[in-house]
Amino acid sequence: MKISEKNVAYVAGLARLSLTPEELKTMTGQMDAILGYVDKLNELNTDGIIPTAHAVPMANAFRVDQVVTSIGTAAALANAPHGADGCFQVPKVIE
Repeated sequence: MKISEKNVAYVAGLARLSLTPEELKTMTGQMDAILGYVDKLNELNTDGIIPTAHAVPMANAFRVDQVVTSIGTAAALANAPHGADGCFQVPKVIE
């Protein structure tokens, strides 16, 4: 085994998980299998492979910024329930 029950219990404690002895044994076996798979992946030759954040190429989906005129204070306040001195007026929430 690559990981001990003591290590699994420690990590479970950090995660605020309380595991029964049976769950601890099961989790230890599962984590050992995961670590074994990671060791197997580490055997692969990845020289010349460019790291990627996505499996498929991604392009920027944002539009180009364009300068446009604003809608103005009167239009912005047109649908506001209350306005005062060219500003939105909201109820006081702090006493």
